[in-house]
Amino acid sequence: MKKLLLTAFEPFAGELVNPSLEAARQMERIDFPDTVVQLAELPVDRYRAVEMALELIRSSKPDIVIMLGEAGGRYRVSPERVAINVDDFRIADNAGNQPKDEPIVEGGPVGYFSTLPIRAITDRIVKAHIPAAISNSAGSYLCNRLFFSVMHAITVEGLGAKAGFIHLPYLHDQAMSKYPDVPSLSRESIVEAVRIAIEVSVSSLAQDGACAAVEK
Repeated sequence: MKKLLLTAFEPFAGELVNPSLEAARQMERIDFPDTVVQLAELPVDRYRAVEMALELIRSSKPDIVIMLGEAGGRYRVSPERVAINVDDFRIADNAGNQPKDEPIVEGGPVGYFSTLPIRAITDRIVKAHIPAAISNSAGSYLCNRLFFSVMHAITVEGLGAKAGFIHLPYLHDQAMSKYPDVPSLSRESIVEAVRIAIEVSVSSLAQDGACAAVEK
């Protein structure tokens, strides 16, 4: 059995829902063959979110970590390519933290690339007629901080998990209250996109394992 940790954030910036959490909760109702999916709801807190995620990764030792977050204003589901080593929060988080131009890891690398199969994930989501595109910037808010911190821990501690971040647009019910108009996706589309991301990631890991076995 493969173990997959799926993280999502609580609502923030005055929103009543967060598409990442809404989608993640639906994954608990889906049976993924030979895969155990663990859901982690993270606070929008600069310190606690990272601490909670890393504690779960170290204790449960997942094979795959998929981190989800909200990117209001985006038109597409966005698998992120890279996390950068900077905190520069446009708004305060739910705990009141608002760092400016601060490194996430002092003396750490400039960035980390996702180790999820982001091209295959994107192509499969688009094939399902859901807007999706690889993003080359995870921003500099808490989503990027979590992404960078998890990749750094996996690398430095040799945890061996494949990991990456996926940003999700607003849900329709969030966009209805926005002016001027902002893009959004249906709940069904966002849930399906996350389901596909999990399926493709697990399948890719299985293929990697099969290739390694053949090479031996």
